[in-house]
Amino acid sequence: MNLPETLSRKYAALLDSLKGLRRVIVAFSGGVDSTFLLYAALEALGKDNVLAVTADSRTYARRELRETEELARTYSFRHRIITTDELSTINDKGNTRQRCYYCKRELFSRLKGIAAEEGYDHVAEGSNADDKNDFRPGFKAVRELSVRSPLLEAGMRKDEIRLVSRELGLPTFNKPPVACFTSRFPYNVTIGEEDLFMIEEAEDYLHDRGFALCRVRHYGKKARIEVDRAMVPMALSLENEIRARLTGLGYTSVEIDPEGYRTGSMNENDGQEPA
Repeated sequence: MNLPETLSRKYAALLDSLKGLRRVIVAFSGGVDSTFLLYAALEALGKDNVLAVTADSRTYARRELRETEELARTYSFRHRIITTDELSTINDKGNTRQRCYYCKRELFSRLKGIAAEEGYDHVAEGSNADDKNDFRPGFKAVRELSVRSPLLEAGMRKDEIRLVSRELGLPTFNKPPVACFTSRFPYNVTIGEEDLFMIEEAEDYLHDRGFALCRVRHYGKKARIEVDRAMVPMALSLENEIRARLTGLGYTSVEIDPEGYRTGSMNENDGQEPA
C-alpha cells in the first residue's frame, strides 16, 4: 500500500494487536470503522477465526442491514445477523442522555454470550481515536464488558481509517457517518414504531434524491432536516418537494437546518427542540 510511513506503522501495529486476540467476534454495522476493523481482523487472523455479527433492530436502517449482507457476499466472511430490541430498552429507561449506553450494553452482552458459547476469545468494536472527543456513553458499556476497541487502541483517526480503506479497495472508504435512529430524537420522550417508520421513509427518500449524508431530526410531528453542509443549497432548492414528501409521511412541519449536518447536534439545547 502507498501510505505515509507513520500510518503504515499504525496499520502494522493494528494487525499485530489483532493477532493477539486469537479468535474474535467483530460488531459489524457496515460503516467505515467496523468494515475496516473486520477486514484487518480477517487479514490478521484468517476467516476461520473471525465472526462478524450484525444487529437487526428497528433502530437501524434496513438499507444498512442489506449492505452488511452484500459485503459478506463480496468478501466471503462469516456473518451472523441477530435480532435485538434496543427500542424497548431505551423506552424502559426513559430515553435519557445515557441511551447509547443501554443500547451498547444490550448488544455487547449478546455478543459476549455468543463468544462464551462458541469459543471466541474476544469481542471487538470499531470506535476510533477521534471518538474520545465526542459524547459517547456507550464507552461505559465497552469498559464494563471488556470489549476491545482495536482502532482506538492503535490510535487510528477517522481520516486515517478512510485513507487505508481506500488503499485496500474497501467500498466503505468514503461512506458517510451512520448512527442509529434513536439519535434523531430529543431525550426524555417515548419513541414509537411509527416514529421510526417516518424517519426511515424520510431518510430513504432523501438518499434517493442524492443526499448521502442526512438526518431527519424528529420532534413529534415536526421534522428538522440536516444534510451535508455543501448540499444545503440543493436541499433548499428542493424544499417544496421535500416538504410535500415528508408531509405525506405524517409530518406537519418540515424545516431544513441551514447549518447542515453536524455530529451530536441533538445534544445541543440538552437534546430539546431548537428555538
